[in-house]
Amino acid sequence: MDFQHRPGGKTGSGGVASSSESNRDRRERLRQLALETIDINKDPYFMKNHLGSYECKLCLTLHNNEGSYLAHTQGKKHQTNLARRAAKEAKEAPAQPAPEKVKVEVKKFVKIGRPGYKVTKQKDPEVGQQSLLFQIDYPEISDSVIPRHRFMSAYEQRIEPPDRRWQYLLMAAEPYETIAFKVPSREIDKAEMKFWTHWNRETKQFFLQFHFKMDKPIIIQPLPTVTLPVKRPPPPPLMNGLPPRPPALENRPPPPPGGIALPPMPPMPAPPAPPPVLPPPTGLPPPPALPPPPSLPPPPPSAAPLPSAAPPPPPAAAPPPPSAAPQPSGAPPPPSGVPPSTSTVLPPAPVAHPTMLRPPLPSESTASAAPTQPPGN
Repeated sequence: MDFQHRPGGKTGSGGVASSSESNRDRRERLRQLALETIDINKDPYFMKNHLGSYECKLCLTLHNNEGSYLAHTQGKKHQTNLARRAAKEAKEAPAQPAPEKVKVEVKKFVKIGRPGYKVTKQKDPEVGQQSLLFQIDYPEISDSVIPRHRFMSAYEQRIEPPDRRWQYLLMAAEPYETIAFKVPSREIDKAEMKFWTHWNRETKQFFLQFHFKMDKPIIIQPLPTVTLPVKRPPPPPLMNGLPPRPPALENRPPPPPGGIALPPMPPMPAPPAPPPVLPPPTGLPPPPALPPPPSLPPPPPSAAPLPSAAPPPPPAAAPPPPSAAPQPSGAPPPPSGVPPSTSTVLPPAPVAHPTMLRPPLPSESTASAAPTQPPGN
């Protein structure tokens, strides 16, 4: 019989499967699926009898192997019986009471009114972070009562229609009414120094301050360090062409504050060279020496005896006045353009003692005494 050329068959496929073959293939696929999703050992309706076969206690069916039972659990009959059993158990189970809600007793007291308050808006000048400072006055509060606070969202209150852009800060203290402040619904910075409260028992004032978190953190760039120029005093003048000695360690000035490094000292200038000595110009008389002071008298003549051959030195004459000084005959006239010298003419230097005279020699005396005769006579 040709199974390949029957209607609906493909060449080489072996023909169309029968209904029994299709059922067998379907049960195998369901068994593989059940093995992956169901654990037989935990199934309450699975039972193995004394004959070695398997039974379903829910549907009262008999199966030869585990694969047949797993395929049964995925079938319509078993699923229908499971739904019926669950409905029956739910109907027979007693109704359990709902859990009781925790009731909070509202404390009733006589309210005397709203407290006074003061709100201050602040902004950090360096970072730009915004904050709010609240000051509430409770002058008639009880000694044992401490004010309390909390944040409330816009959906918890029933006074105004909810708006997600705002939130409420509540302050409560007996016997005053509870007051609320409407603040922007932004995240609160609850760092140690950004959120704090303080209750002053002496003045009966309650303080609360909080900061809003920054959307974008601001990075503070360090300022560039500027080195200020240090003004130094001018160098001291030179003394006799030499620089002054450095000060001692105990006399030095203290270092500048702040650890500012001093710039290096400028090099000391070299001492100026002495001016060259120029020769006196030709044609001008040398400058006369200074006269001795007029108050001193001239030295007295020496009383020691001089030799007989030497004449005594002439006494020193007093210097003439400057106006009566005669012009020497042998001195050249002053050049044109040069003012005449008005300096005082010094007295002549004292004449040294002449040397001792010796007697003339005979040759010298005859030569000097002989007359000179002209040649040729």
